[in-house]
Amino acid sequence: MTRPKNDILQGTLALLVLRTLHVSGPMHAYALTSHIQRVSADLLRVEEGSLYPALHRIEQAGWISSEWGTSDNNRRAKYYRLTAVGRKQLAKEQENWDRLTRAVAKVLRFA
Repeated sequence: MTRPKNDILQGTLALLVLRTLHVSGPMHAYALTSHIQRVSADLLRVEEGSLYPALHRIEQAGWISSEWGTSDNNRRAKYYRLTAVGRKQLAKEQENWDRLTRAVAKVLRFA
């Protein structure tokens, strides 16, 4: 039996990160991935190899900022926070996602 594929549609990871930070506030990378996995009932798993480049791109775009802090288990961790520009981008990303899912639904319903 093959395992379900956990690939996230390209571009969706930014939306998930922005939304998670909007709802939950500043988080470190491991907390972000854990939140996404938990909320999706283990259907979405974000691998480090995808997350860190995405966080870097999102930060370079000015949608998030980061600073070093101490995690709950007393380790040094980089915390990411949504910026004002990121809140505006989140609204755009959500609108794009809604448009995409409506279009896919139309194709699936086409008889």
